[in-house]
Amino acid sequence: MEPVSTEQVAAFRRFNRYVTRRIGALDDHYLGQDRPLGEARLLFEISGSTSGVSLRELRTRLGLDAGHLSRMAKALEAQGVVRIRVHPDDSRLRMVELTPAGRVELKEQERRANALVADLLGGLSPGQRTELTEAMAATRRLLRLAAITVRLVDGASADARACLDAYAADIDARFPEGFDPADLVRPEEVSGEAGAFFVAYEESLPVGCGALRRLEPGVGEIRHVWVHPEARRLGLARRLIDALEREATARELSVVRLDTHAALTEAQAMYRACGYTEIPRYDDNVYASHWFEKRL
Repeated sequence: MEPVSTEQVAAFRRFNRYVTRRIGALDDHYLGQDRPLGEARLLFEISGSTSGVSLRELRTRLGLDAGHLSRMAKALEAQGVVRIRVHPDDSRLRMVELTPAGRVELKEQERRANALVADLLGGLSPGQRTELTEAMAATRRLLRLAAITVRLVDGASADARACLDAYAADIDARFPEGFDPADLVRPEEVSGEAGAFFVAYEESLPVGCGALRRLEPGVGEIRHVWVHPEARRLGLARRLIDALEREATARELSVVRLDTHAALTEAQAMYRACGYTEIPRYDDNVYASHWFEKRL
């Protein structure tokens, strides 16, 4: 991949500085209430569950240090806006939920935030508002993709098998004839010298995968490229394909092949866009109706 330019880094940082200043993220009294943005955001995240949410889940979701999160939660509890308790079925988990006072404050926080945004957008024409909201949607999509990491894992790892199970369930629902999980690649085919397995992670959760196995000297095969439904349309499948191709090159494979089902028209279009050309059948995969190849 091409290195990031200093101009791109500087532009990103200028944007961050402007937005954080414009929305009041640096103010100790965010939205005119008596708390900083961090505590206000924590209240919002806690409100997402009527039965409360564990501090462990909040730590993962928000990427916060455990000690910092604990201090914020205790401060909110001391102010009477949240309640912290032990999970009834797991004493290791601490659950946090809004109190009635917390729900009242959150409702006012939402009202003020909506008013702030409406006032800001009010200075733009309808067309400019549309342009801005579309640009923000594109920004969010690209930032999500940028934050996803693609890692090489053992083909027998729990995350690898969980992704393959999800892949099998997904295509079983899409293929008219269904899909037999026994036809998934075996761990030994995509580990060590035989091949490689990549998992994509978003906020520590696996959201995609792809496998590479050696077919013959100089020739590899890409298998089971899958993206979780909630992470689709980000460009992640192409990220996985790129990682698999780079791994193939590192293993001195000059050609990679793959096959796909007739029902997966979007996959066929993606492979063609990635430089793959259709070739005659090269395997006995009963689910395949299109076969592709790319020279690296």
